[in-house]
Amino acid sequence: MEFCIAVAYNDPNHLCEIARAAEEAGFGGIIVSDHVVYPGNLETPYPYTSHGRPRWESQTPWPDPLIAVGAMAAVTERIRFIVSIYLLGLRHPLLAAKSITTAAVMSQNRLVLGVGAGWMREEFDLMDLSFEERGRRLDESIGVLRTLLAGGMVEHHGSFYDFGPVEMSPVPSAALPIYGGGVSPVALRRAATLCDGWASEIQTTEELDRILATLRALRRESPRAEEPFGICAALRDVFGLDDYRAMRDRGVTELITVPWLFYGDQTQSCSEKCDGIRRFADEVLTQL
Repeated sequence: MEFCIAVAYNDPNHLCEIARAAEEAGFGGIIVSDHVVYPGNLETPYPYTSHGRPRWESQTPWPDPLIAVGAMAAVTERIRFIVSIYLLGLRHPLLAAKSITTAAVMSQNRLVLGVGAGWMREEFDLMDLSFEERGRRLDESIGVLRTLLAGGMVEHHGSFYDFGPVEMSPVPSAALPIYGGGVSPVALRRAATLCDGWASEIQTTEELDRILATLRALRRESPRAEEPFGICAALRDVFGLDDYRAMRDRGVTELITVPWLFYGDQTQSCSEKCDGIRRFADEVLTQL
């Protein structure tokens, strides 16, 4: 199990320094997230809070995750980057694939792409895309992306996208892991049957156990049952060494944390956050 740091809501100018500190401290990954805009009139309820409002404000920075990955990859050598989640169905898959493959190549195969259908209707309206069809469009886009990643001259003929022979270059030299996000029945089925792993939002351990049971049952029934399956999880009730070991024993492959929040709040300076990364490594990573 690797510990990964979620960097959402941070000043984009701090990300490279945070990534360097995380790599030096022994963390396994950086988690970056995706939204295109924050609408002035947001009516769609946020599904992951009790009050239905997002955890962030309109002015919170949301840099393009793949550009952010490119910048952090340029100043590191080992640490991986997990986009959790990328709104693949909000983009045309050909254009998205160009950015994805470039980030994978230029990071030397350190990219993991988490994809999800998305929850914010307003973003889809702005892109003139059907919100109701977003799940089916995402399923097809995953297939388009895998086809393009295979390299060579390929074509695709589907319900949403149709194109004749094309070749995209460069493509990564190793398979790009694709994780599926979301907790709805259709999202869990997508992750278990079309993807290489599952990326969580923030769950309790009890919720995670139910989700893992569902994912494993679906995976066993799929044609990919014998292939490895990653679990990238964020837990709101996991804090100590015994809890971390329990997550490892459950099969969690990437455990998400925000280490500086154990020692202060989100208003800390970049230097203080990096100190928190090093302190967490001393107190937790070295003990595991």
